[in-house]
Amino acid sequence: MDLPNDPVMLLSVINMELRDRYKSLDELCDDRQLDKAALCAKLVAAGFAYDAAANRFA
Repeated sequence: MDLPNDPVMLLSVINMELRDRYKSLDELCDDRQLDKAALCAKLVAAGFAYDAAANRFA
């Protein structure tokens, strides 16, 4: 999966995937072979945090 470099676009793509296809961030990262720590670090640096209960970054 090619992810956008822009953090807001990245947020949009990841939240869409979480909403439409995956029950958790772990499931998304495992299925798409993404580095969860790197993904979270990029979004956290942009001011977003993962909410496991809501299954989304906000």
